[in-house]
Amino acid sequence: MVSNDRFYAPDGLHLAVETRNGAGVRSLLFAHGFGQTRGAWNGAADALAARGCRCVSFDSRGHGESGRVAGGDYHMDQFASDLHALALAQPEAPVLVGASMGGLLGLVLAGEARPAPFRALVLVDITPRWETAGVERILAFMQAHPDGFAGYAEAAEQIAAYLPQRRERKSEEQLKPLLREGNDGRLRWHWDPAMLAGVVRESERYQPRLLAAAARVDVPVLLLSGQRSDVVSRETVAEFLNLVPHARHVEVPGATHMLAGDANDAFTREIAAFIEDVYTDGAARPTIPQEVH
Repeated sequence: MVSNDRFYAPDGLHLAVETRNGAGVRSLLFAHGFGQTRGAWNGAADALAARGCRCVSFDSRGHGESGRVAGGDYHMDQFASDLHALALAQPEAPVLVGASMGGLLGLVLAGEARPAPFRALVLVDITPRWETAGVERILAFMQAHPDGFAGYAEAAEQIAAYLPQRRERKSEEQLKPLLREGNDGRLRWHWDPAMLAGVVRESERYQPRLLAAAARVDVPVLLLSGQRSDVVSRETVAEFLNLVPHARHVEVPGATHMLAGDANDAFTREIAAFIEDVYTDGAARPTIPQEVH
């Protein structure tokens, strides 16, 4: 069962939150990447909730059904504060599963906040230093259609061109949560375009802070990277593992930066195995039901 709630950030902005298996005994908090929504986690969250986990996902400010900042004055610290507040609101310190921007925010909080607000971290194809070319490709796509689309078919065509590794095009039903219809009848992405200026400007300046935070992380860490990622590379992974020597790294074959969408079954299996280790602390492991295909 999925429950939908509103959560109010420290500055009063509302965030759209979904909880799966609210009675689950292992708490997971999912933080999506820049330009995504909580829907990016649907497959993984459904599968892990079926395995007994309590799975909470949310739309970051300026994304999806969450509130937008008046005047478009977005800053990375706002996003970090939102995530911190959500983590503290859970029944227990959750395992954070953070993709791209969500992972970076989790890394900062795990390294700087004491006590750490997370039981463990799963970083999804992101490291404190990233490959600029890959990030520029993402931003180019986000900036490419300021006037939106005439219909869902046009949007699906553009997504297919951006994600050629995906075999199936998104249907109209799948696209509806990702697009908003404007007063002019055209469809535009669900995120506030005003975010681009502030967040992108601050992201490069965040790198020294991220590197320093990584060196202070003392909770279990799993880094999942896509074999075909253009955002994470062998060099950035090696640097991260040097900073966080206790971290576990798994490269998912065939996956790109959009790892959860490219290889959801493999992605979910790796997280399930990691969570089992985190919660048992080396004790006899309880059996986690296998996925049914």
